[in-house]
Amino acid sequence: EVQLVESGGGLVQAGGTLRLSCAASGFTFDDYAIGWFRQAPGKEREGVSWYSKTEGHTYITDSVKGRFTMSSDHAKDTAYLQMNSLKPEDTGVYYCAASRVSSWVIVTTYPEIVDYWGQGTQVTVSS
Repeated sequence: EVQLVESGGGLVQAGGTLRLSCAASGFTFDDYAIGWFRQAPGKEREGVSWYSKTEGHTYITDSVKGRFTMSSDHAKDTAYLQMNSLKPEDTGVYYCAASRVSSWVIVTTYPEIVDYWGQGTQVTVSS
């Protein structure tokens, strides 16, 4: 059974820090690009960060550059999203995603082609 299990979300004050984890199982982690999306209330799901081992590049959306860092541990089949200097506008449900499509442009434009999604973890940043 394929699973992406997120953890690490919570309530934090503006300027605070959270670290999200995504533990993958049931598929070959190295064969997939992996990353994070988020969905704020009343808004569409948007890509936050994406890593393709094949391309050896990490993409990150402009609104979080300099504050968020994505990493992955392929020995543990786990991805992480370190979130610093959090802002109220970062509030939303954060989803881990995995896809055989490595292109950041394609998966963020057409998120329906992502192969696997986690259940999501809530991040709430208070002002």
